[in-house]
Amino acid sequence: MVRLVRWGSFAELRRTFLSADLVAVSSGRKVVVFNVGGNEFRLVCAVHFNTGMVFALRFLTHADYSKDAWKNKL
Repeated sequence: MVRLVRWGSFAELRRTFLSADLVAVSSGRKVVVFNVGGNEFRLVCAVHFNTGMVFALRFLTHADYSKDAWKNKL
């Protein structure tokens, strides 16, 4: 799906993935978090809207995501 579309902003991405969220991490950067598998998992990605590149950073269970420890490592 990502190869077929190029988002220019988070608002455009959100029109494709309604459950995506923009989340700030400890480095001050923002990552995009996708709900996967009926809300059982979270895919944390860096989306570079200027280049069209998407980097998968973490794939977490909902329980691990909720602990927020992952935010300190990004």
